[in-house]
Amino acid sequence: MASILHVAVGLAAGRLHAGRPRLLPALAFSALSMLPDADVVTFRLGIPYSHPLGHRGASHSVAFAAACGLVALAVTRGAWRTAGLVCLVVLSHPLLDALTSGGLGVGLLWPLSPERFFAPWQPIPVAPIGWDFLSARGLEVALAELLPSLPLVLYALWPSRRR
Repeated sequence: MASILHVAVGLAAGRLHAGRPRLLPALAFSALSMLPDADVVTFRLGIPYSHPLGHRGASHSVAFAAACGLVALAVTRGAWRTAGLVCLVVLSHPLLDALTSGGLGVGLLWPLSPERFFAPWQPIPVAPIGWDFLSARGLEVALAELLPSLPLVLYALWPSRRR
């Protein structure tokens, strides 16, 4: 999980959607950027990591991101720009996870294929799952994600020009 980067993507998307720094869009898009990791509940359900419904499986697919976009389209009553942004933000999660150095890869093509993928370049260290993130290893990952997150966070928080 590239936690800080996921949140940074959500913050930037919130700014892009609202046109200026706004708390509610920033929080909503940050939550959407983390949504695929809700699959960690499968550990509690006894579903193994390697299962298509396990961690980094179905919820980390293009199909899942597209479904989220379609739900957003229905909820917003046809706001295509919002739905597209929702889809892209949710899709950013598995794409960032594919850049990490651990785990079993991401199920980008589920349900068409159970195969899991890594990017050819994996510069992001894999983060510990759950409360283990609050450890020395979690701090190391957070620091590694800080620099690439900075431009997104600056964009998200930069004050708007007054008219």
